[in-house]
Amino acid sequence: MTPSPSYWSQVAKRLFRNKTAMAGAIILVLFTIGCVCAPWLAPYPIDQMNFKDRMMEPGAKHLLGTDDFGRDIFSRLLYGGRISLLTGLITVTIASAIGVTLGIIAGYYRRLEIYIMQVMDILLALPALLLAIAIIAVLGPGLTNAMIAIVIAVIPSYVRVVRASVLTIREKEYIEAVRALGIKDAVILAKHILPNILSPIIVLMTLQFGSSILAAAALSFLGLGAQPPMPEWGAMVYVGKAFLGQAWWMSMFPGMAIMLVVLGFNLLGDGLRDALDPK
Repeated sequence: MTPSPSYWSQVAKRLFRNKTAMAGAIILVLFTIGCVCAPWLAPYPIDQMNFKDRMMEPGAKHLLGTDDFGRDIFSRLLYGGRISLLTGLITVTIASAIGVTLGIIAGYYRRLEIYIMQVMDILLALPALLLAIAIIAVLGPGLTNAMIAIVIAVIPSYVRVVRASVLTIREKEYIEAVRALGIKDAVILAKHILPNILSPIIVLMTLQFGSSILAAAALSFLGLGAQPPMPEWGAMVYVGKAFLGQAWWMSMFPGMAIMLVVLGFNLLGDGLRDALDPK
């Protein structure tokens, strides 16, 4: 009873007809292409200092201006996008893998549910960003520790969504039928339950991608994530805030990049939700 190929083709058609979702997808494609092609698109090395061009306004020589060390903002923005997008990809992949596994176990095995959900309720008692800050306070600042903190902070959202979906599906007649045939639980979970709960997982992963990038940027802005001179968007905003009166572009352009990428993921996530659940 897994979704048929025709179902996914209908989902794709509904998604392509959604203008806001396509707008979000276009934003993400443009940023992804720019970051992947950064070695060819960046006009200057990201660590090349030129104090003669220090805090130069956006213009023909430096498209988005320079920072307090004369480094090209546009070049650093492209390479910083690589770090931000990779951070989102790693955190979402790890958090979804752990969260989906725990959610399926909690929803299918009722004896284990109480123990798993109690831990998740404890983690949910604190806002995700505040929990991440508390974890970094123990682990220490740095991009790797920031990613670990974000993963731990967002796992509960996956567990709750997946558990709720499994609780609904496990009572279906076809699940009872395959269980009565003596099929192993691992096979039931992998072939009959997981394919039927992919829709909310896909939507949540898309939305969490943008949230993870925003959380990583926030932690870097607070000095707890990526550390200067790493060209991460949040760290670039942090460095530029000291020069807002003299060089507004140092913070403005990285901030706009964060805003557009998060907006793109939110628009695409909303579109996916409408396409997967047209009701």
